[in-house]
Amino acid sequence: MTLSGSEWVERFAERLGLDPPSAEESTILLDLAGLAAHSSERTAAPISCWLAARAGITAAKALNVAEALRDEISIDGKA
Repeated sequence: MTLSGSEWVERFAERLGLDPPSAEESTILLDLAGLAAHSSERTAAPISCWLAARAGITAAKALNVAEALRDEISIDGKA
């Protein structure tokens, strides 16, 4: 049996004793993952999301931090 992405997230969240992210939160997390992956290497995407969770901040705040980092890197001429 193969689950869809949303089915996996729902079941995984349930096993962790959590509510799954809202549609808006999911979109923001995917944006965060995409930004991390495109600003460096693909492996940065899941690890950045994990770090945001460890920091205890919202997905939106994590995306803001990632955008600021991307902008800083762009200004420094590294991206």
